[in-house]
Amino acid sequence: MSVNQAVGSATSSAAASPSLIPSHANTPPPARTLPLPNHPTPPPPGTTASGKRAQSKPGAKAAATPAAPSVKTAEVAPAARRKKRKAPEKQLPDRVAALLPESALYSQLLEFEARVDATLARKKLEIQESVRNPPRYERTLRMYVFNTFANQTQSTDRSSAALDPPSWTLRIMGRILGDDVETESSTGAGSTPGKPSTSSPKFSSFFRRITIQLDPSLYPENHTIVWDAARSTNHVEGFEIKRKGNKEFTVNIRLEMNYSPERFKLSSSLADLLGIEVDTRARIIAALWHYVKGKKLQNPSDPTIINCDPPLRKIFGEDRIKFVAISQKLQHHLSPPQPIHLEHRIKLSGKNPAGNACYDVLVDLPTPLQKEMSAFLANIERHRDIDMYDDLICNAIRKINEHRRRRAFFLGFSHSPVDFINGLIASQSRDLKIVGGQASRNAEKERRSDFYSQPWYITS
Repeated sequence: MSVNQAVGSATSSAAASPSLIPSHANTPPPARTLPLPNHPTPPPPGTTASGKRAQSKPGAKAAATPAAPSVKTAEVAPAARRKKRKAPEKQLPDRVAALLPESALYSQLLEFEARVDATLARKKLEIQESVRNPPRYERTLRMYVFNTFANQTQSTDRSSAALDPPSWTLRIMGRILGDDVETESSTGAGSTPGKPSTSSPKFSSFFRRITIQLDPSLYPENHTIVWDAARSTNHVEGFEIKRKGNKEFTVNIRLEMNYSPERFKLSSSLADLLGIEVDTRARIIAALWHYVKGKKLQNPSDPTIINCDPPLRKIFGEDRIKFVAISQKLQHHLSPPQPIHLEHRIKLSGKNPAGNACYDVLVDLPTPLQKEMSAFLANIERHRDIDMYDDLICNAIRKINEHRRRRAFFLGFSHSPVDFINGLIASQSRDLKIVGGQASRNAEKERRSDFYSQPWYITS
């Protein structure tokens, strides 16, 4: 039983039966602190409201020791700093577990929940790292370049020719190749691209800039068409250019790829050493590290220093170099990749569409599960049902503890009613004296350190 409950019970008992409480407790005098005679050292400080013993007059006799209570006593040691638990209120007390053998199943469920939470937390960190630095894989982007034409035949009807002049349309499209997208037989040179997959990025997202050069002698006013991704708000599935004309000519197409992550073209010496022409900076450094490890070029005394062999000496111009400085040294051997140049002949006769050509380019795609992982991270923080059930479990644990305390109270009364009542009265009387500042003290005993090592009475 807590101190507040004991004080409340003692107060109500005093109103009903004054004989149960010492007579001097009804009119407590004000507490005073007096110096001890013949002892210049003052006693330990204390306050009457905090539960410590108030100082009594010197020479006063100690009050009679009350009967030993029937409740348990325990040694109070300095509280050890406990490790922070995720949900300590969900743990069943040992006393309840001793009374209910079936609670072992609940403890096993708590352990299983802790393992599941730990696994989810680990996976969440892994997914966050994957979303922050998404892994990418190479796929083939197949581009289609073809043109269509209309009203290219000679017509005797001048009115019809005036309404519909001869024209042509250049189309540039593309899609990602894959087993679930298309097959080689369905994308031959004589076929047109089908409907692109909705899960793949749009065609224009793979390019930074597209420049199309027409014949300036045929189209002197606007013979250069430029599409810039920085000025475009939305990506599209393809490009279409329509012009009037009835003469065939060659179109120059310049495609600047939008690599993500950025790729670089290696110098001739570095490309010969690593066998790579265009790649990302991370892959280039990784390939160089594998070369150093394979050749055992690390300095035995300092592994961070690399002893350059003749090919590395030709690239870096030094006999020894620190590996952390390689990234800066490689800057002179990396350049932006060359754009893709295509030529397409605008044909205005024969099969329509005409001049269908296919070109394959390797591109990097993000992992298909990136959107699902982002959605998982967004939804994992909003488990309201789990929080609601946790609150219900905590409330049930509090009710179980309350019922356990009631059971212990009535069980102690049923075993020995007289001893239980006497112990209860003594405990309440002692608590009331402490709160009212009437607790007995022995100044001589308080001078000794053994006094502060005595056991405390703990009620439950």
